[in-house]
Amino acid sequence: MSTSRTTLRTTGVAIRAMLVFTLVLGLGYTLLITGVGQLALPWQANGSQIRTDDGRLVGSALIGQSFADDPEYFQSRPSAAGDGYDGGASSGSNLGPNNDDLIAAIEERQAAIAARDGVDIADVPADAVTASGSGLDPDISPAYALLQVARVSEARGLPEADVRSLVESMIQDRDLGFLGEPRVNVLQLNRALDELG
Repeated sequence: MSTSRTTLRTTGVAIRAMLVFTLVLGLGYTLLITGVGQLALPWQANGSQIRTDDGRLVGSALIGQSFADDPEYFQSRPSAAGDGYDGGASSGSNLGPNNDDLIAAIEERQAAIAARDGVDIADVPADAVTASGSGLDPDISPAYALLQVARVSEARGLPEADVRSLVESMIQDRDLGFLGEPRVNVLQLNRALDELG
């Protein structure tokens, strides 16, 4: 009799503890952190959304997107996420460096970029032909951005020096001075390019 009473009492304590911790940690902590995020870093907490001057949402600074090979825009890295740049299917290709399909895709992309931008295949940087681990990387290397300057300036009828200067002004350094690599956010660069003309 006392064993069943002890078991029942222990079960009651466990259920009450679970309910209290669910409220405190599941609801209270979530609301607290959401509130702190909204107060301290509202742009980041809301997805780093980029909008036009009239308020129309054009994307996020955190998620890459396709610019449909439009010669007037800088192009993003290739994407292996779903059918390309699919936030619901974020992933890399999972193909190894010796995979025949990956090698063929890289060679095809190198040839296409070299022809599109009028450069030698050897000058095409690795990030121009390979997808990132998430398939949604919003950034490209400064080398890939600078490689596209001549095409973009010609397509827009802008002086090449102005477009090059814009790219150089958009280069973000390593985080904390040593983490990652220098990079250029493609969406932000293309938005600044639209403002340039």
